[in-house]
Amino acid sequence: MDFDRYTVVLLVTPEHPPELSEEEADRLQDAHLAHLAHLHDEGVLLAAGPVGDLAEGRRHYRGLSILRCEPDEALRLKGEDPAVQAGVFELVALPWMLPAGAIAAGEATFPRSTDDV
Repeated sequence: MDFDRYTVVLLVTPEHPPELSEEEADRLQDAHLAHLAHLHDEGVLLAAGPVGDLAEGRRHYRGLSILRCEPDEALRLKGEDPAVQAGVFELVALPWMLPAGAIAAGEATFPRSTDDV
C-alpha cells in the first residue's frame, strides 16, 4: 500500500506568553492569517484553523495546520509566522501518514486578515 506523508502542526500557547496591547495582538493576528494564506497559496498548507479550548496545565492548544511536507520543513515554515516569532505560539509537529489519495484538497480561500473573516 502507498502512503502520503503530511505533518500536523499544533499551535500552543506557551507557559509564559508575551503581554501584548490590543493593537499589537490585532496586528499579529492579521500577520498570522497572512502567513497562513501565503503557505496555502504556495501549495504546502492544506488546512488550518483554530481548535476548541483544549488545555494542558497552563498551555492551551490554539490551532492546527496540515502541511504537505516533512516535520522539520513544517517547523521551519511555521516558524516564519510573525505570531510564532513574537512568542504568542509555540509549535508541535507530528508526522502523519495515511493511505495515498485519502485527502483531496479542494478550492479554498484563506483569510489574509481579521477583516476577511
